[in-house]
Amino acid sequence: MLKIAYNPKYVHPLPAGHRFPMLKYELIPAQLLHEGLITTENLFSPGELSEEVILWTHDKIYWEQLRDLTLPPAAQRRTGFPLSKALIEREKLIAAGTIEGCRYALEYGVAFNVAGGTHHAGSDWGEGFCLLNDHAVAANYLLHNNLSSSILIIDLDVHQGNGTAEIFKNNPAVFTFSMHGANNFPFRKEKSDLDIALADGTGDEEYMQFLKETLPGVINRQKPDFVFYLSGVDVLATDKLGKLKLSKAACKERDRCVFEQCISNNIPVQVSMGGGYSPGITDIVEAHCNTYRVADDLYF
Repeated sequence: MLKIAYNPKYVHPLPAGHRFPMLKYELIPAQLLHEGLITTENLFSPGELSEEVILWTHDKIYWEQLRDLTLPPAAQRRTGFPLSKALIEREKLIAAGTIEGCRYALEYGVAFNVAGGTHHAGSDWGEGFCLLNDHAVAANYLLHNNLSSSILIIDLDVHQGNGTAEIFKNNPAVFTFSMHGANNFPFRKEKSDLDIALADGTGDEEYMQFLKETLPGVINRQKPDFVFYLSGVDVLATDKLGKLKLSKAACKERDRCVFEQCISNNIPVQVSMGGGYSPGITDIVEAHCNTYRVADDLYF
């Protein structure tokens, strides 16, 4: 069964100026329900996330400043959000949804979080609308509970997964692979285990060639027993922040490539949606829905 983490609080705690791109979190499940691809049985609302689990990934002082709304003003500005209790609860829900998605992925082969992909959050900082790093929190959850021993994080958002790279820089159990725009945010990048930095204007053919030449070798060398996939659609040519030139068809082919590698190597995969900032919300939603459609076609 295709299981998808979703909660209305993914959208509603956000300041008004940030809600437009985040409306996708409501529109994606609505579109999939409209198509009949899923029913309400496919959706689950995340539960609680304990401080113990958060502290397996994030620095204690940083977490307490988030929790108590005492993060210094400069650090708050770096996140892009004014802090509030509702916003922190939202971040905890997103990370909890990714953890619970891991358990469904172990059962069904694949699972989704409508939100997530908060890859700019480092061990002791928030940045770029990311406060808690959901893939990092969930990866450490798997490791601590002996549910995995070798994890691959495939980050295909247009922005480098700098926070994820920093968190796992000294952890050989987690291999971080980021393929992103060379000249895009964050402008101070961390070192992933493997970074592929793409030139502005990279299009369908070149992008897919890089991915198809790289991903099978990474999997063969690392032999992961669990994959996290950040499937940002800010790689689209329509994206106002992305600087790459992918079509929706190539973005869908990218998703198929990742899923087929996971299937052929019998590796469960949890998917978080990541970024998407096209001016037309329909472009964002359609590209994200394609990721679900491909997974449904291949797995179910």
